[in-house]
Amino acid sequence: MNTVVRENNAIDFTNVVMVDHQTVTNSRQSLADSNANLDDSPPAGGGGPGKCRPCMDNMFNGKILKRHMPIFQWLPAYSREDFVGDLIAGITDSLAAIPLALAFAGIAGLPTEFALYSSFMGNIVYTIFGSCKDNIVGSTAIASLLTFQVAQGDWQKSVLFSLLTGVIELVMGLTRLGFIIDFVSGPVNAGFTSAVALIIFTSQIKNILVVQSTGDSFLENWISMLKDIHNYRISDTVLGMSSIVILIVLRFIGNIKIKPPENGDLSREQRMANTIFWFVGVARNALLVFITATIVGYLQLKDYFQLTGYIPSGFPPVEIPAFSLPGSNVTQGFAEDVGEQQTFWMLLKEFGTGLLVIPLISLLETMAVCRTFAKGKPVDTNQELISLGLANIFNTFFRGYRINGGLARGSVNTASGGRTQFVNVYISLIVILAMIFLAEYFYYIPIATLAAIIIAAVLFQLQYQTIKPMWRSNKADLFIGLLAFTACLVAPLSAGVFAAIFINILYILYQSARPEIAVDLVKTSSGKYFLKITPDRCLIFPSMEFVRNKVLKSGKKNSTLPVVFDCTYIYATDFTTAKAIELILQDFKSRNQLLIFFNLRPRLVKVFETIQSKFILCYTMDDIEKSLREKASNGNACNVTEETNL
Repeated sequence: MNTVVRENNAIDFTNVVMVDHQTVTNSRQSLADSNANLDDSPPAGGGGPGKCRPCMDNMFNGKILKRHMPIFQWLPAYSREDFVGDLIAGITDSLAAIPLALAFAGIAGLPTEFALYSSFMGNIVYTIFGSCKDNIVGSTAIASLLTFQVAQGDWQKSVLFSLLTGVIELVMGLTRLGFIIDFVSGPVNAGFTSAVALIIFTSQIKNILVVQSTGDSFLENWISMLKDIHNYRISDTVLGMSSIVILIVLRFIGNIKIKPPENGDLSREQRMANTIFWFVGVARNALLVFITATIVGYLQLKDYFQLTGYIPSGFPPVEIPAFSLPGSNVTQGFAEDVGEQQTFWMLLKEFGTGLLVIPLISLLETMAVCRTFAKGKPVDTNQELISLGLANIFNTFFRGYRINGGLARGSVNTASGGRTQFVNVYISLIVILAMIFLAEYFYYIPIATLAAIIIAAVLFQLQYQTIKPMWRSNKADLFIGLLAFTACLVAPLSAGVFAAIFINILYILYQSARPEIAVDLVKTSSGKYFLKITPDRCLIFPSMEFVRNKVLKSGKKNSTLPVVFDCTYIYATDFTTAKAIELILQDFKSRNQLLIFFNLRPRLVKVFETIQSKFILCYTMDDIEKSLREKASNGNACNVTEETNL
């Protein structure tokens, strides 16, 4: 960044207003001491062995319990109205979520039943530990795609991967590392989400055309599909394309809302019409699945379409995920033993950076739901990490794979009138009933219909609407977003995300290494002049050489003027700062030019105390003027009485 120099008129001394950090710090210290004296007053009943009791009380008091198990906050006040609202929302959410889950299993390369296995236990756990009432956990398109890229459709690897990422999330939450998502900027998230949408679209278009798709990259998959395009199946293609059109039309119907006339209310028929429109939009996936499966089953058209196939009925086996696996070839989610053992450490190496990317992206998706519907209330990121970690850990004991919050489910839940986290429990009960009584009927669901559901959903995840605002606000953000988009398309998603985050952090470091420095000519009330140099942020090692050069350049250019280095906005320094200040002081001393440090925060003075050279530190304008008078009375070279052009 360029140095800002104001060249017109000198700033009048009386108009320069600064915060006196020394006075503020002393006031805070006095208040802290007063509070400490109050806290140190002995409790009634004396000390002795009971001194450990307060520590135990703090550890196990109700406040901490409610913080980490939010169910104890809202369950005691659970009312009949809450029950009705949550039940309706649970039924509505199930109509939207179950068809999506069935489709997402295809993205993960897993048999359809694993969608159901992943949709009940984690929801129950989140009800206990989750802090956001609007968040409905379940499989998502992004988590399913990342799971596929890591596990390649092997259900045992997918389950183990989910367990390990759940443990990582739990550890991150307990160690309060939720702030890490702050390093994933909006442009990176937009580029990543858009790339994922295109990759998922590519992975599902082959199920509509029924053509071969091979390759490790986005481009290779499209080339292989185009080469095999002559083998497409007309029946699946027509069904899939028409299903996409129907879903998009139903989505727009769901957004139709009849508005009341001016100075009037909606009639009963109009309110009923709004409810029907909304329900059609929410249940569009379930309606499409039900209609297509009924037609295929009733007319015996299973030879004309690719179908989901057999899904075992009943509850999944309860078991601990396998930590080592035999070498295998994966076919439709199941592994054929080929003899070579894969140890736990080999699997860890195979999972690689996906173990870190999945918790990060899942937290981003979940926090998007929580913050969207928080209505200004704070959201505990670390508690969400804990709840997601526990939900995924318990999920794996029932052969479930990755789950987290999703904005689509959260929107449906809010619109359906969900009042508490108990909506997740009602969804779990409906899923269990579906596994027991409806699994055999899922056989007739066309794969093209599930592919159409996914495509119709991800088309609206393309973040094209962010391009124009990023271009207008900061072109560097657009560059980073495009970089994330390109990296995630041409490389594995985990590598693409890390590359984009790394470039983004480099940009942040560059910004911190190039602070904006204002140079002002200031006139005091007694007619004296000095040069005021003000950096706008902290002085740490990346920026010190840049700042030092700017200060020396300004000082040499105005060598007849005293210089006041304004430290008002400096909130952090380090050892490198002290060394650079030492060199600056030596340079000013060699020219016999006065240098004053103004308004340095008292907690940073200890860094400056490591400097061997003497320096002048002032906290008020009166002190500055006094130093200028002393310098002038000594008859030194600095001219403090005449104005100099900058």
